[in-house]
Amino acid sequence: AGALPEMVVVDVGALPHGDAVYAPLMNQGLCRVVGFEPAEGACEALREQFGEPHCFLPHVIGDGSEGSLKLTRSPLTSSLYEPNQPLLQAFQQLPTICEVVERVPVQTHRLDDIPEVAGASFLKLDVQGGELDVIRGATEVLKSALVVQTEVEFLPLYEGQPLFAEIDQAMRARGFVLHRLLGAGTRAFAPMLVDGDPNRGLNQLIWSDAVYMRDFMKLDELEPSELLQAAAILHTCYGSYDLVYSYLAAHDARAPGLFAPRYLNHLQSSLA
Repeated sequence: AGALPEMVVVDVGALPHGDAVYAPLMNQGLCRVVGFEPAEGACEALREQFGEPHCFLPHVIGDGSEGSLKLTRSPLTSSLYEPNQPLLQAFQQLPTICEVVERVPVQTHRLDDIPEVAGASFLKLDVQGGELDVIRGATEVLKSALVVQTEVEFLPLYEGQPLFAEIDQAMRARGFVLHRLLGAGTRAFAPMLVDGDPNRGLNQLIWSDAVYMRDFMKLDELEPSELLQAAAILHTCYGSYDLVYSYLAAHDARAPGLFAPRYLNHLQSSLA
């Protein structure tokens, strides 16, 4: 940790539902979090929970345009996009949790226009259909970002929302490659109910979280300190040990230190 500069983690859609993927970095004092959560009560709760040096702001992040925030019955599904009720009606539970209860006019902010996020290493997006708008407003932020985790949808849960294919094209155009998908968001087609649980599905893939990293074929374009930061994120948050070793070997080829062999020894001893 001593060789690492403090990392800036940007969390767009920080409403808590379980431990954040970057919680291990926070617990080890390796990062400063800049989070965005439009719900003022939830934003204040995050400030009280985490305190300095972390920062939580009630901005609606998007492409900088004016919009309407659709507040839904479940706060986790609120969005700048209108819920696609005809499609939602095909599934268990989704029509209820995505029911709009209020529409609030908002001014969205581009990440590139927010000074607190400058130099971000790790970006997490959970904005219910508005991911591509955030990406398009984060050209400069994505130049420093090393790892991006973004929710993606495979079906249009919201009217006119970009789907995974468009997110993937945008990320690849910005020098990132897909690393992994985290889980599979499913629901059963109504009226079928699986084991009496409306949250359970069978096979229809609806959403997931996609993890992107800078192109591993171009590690020479990263500074040695960036290689160490990316390695720390991929090790601590995702357990991608093979990839971490590649990053550390690329570091050792250009800067002092024997991080790669020390890391391999650590893995071998911890797994023995």
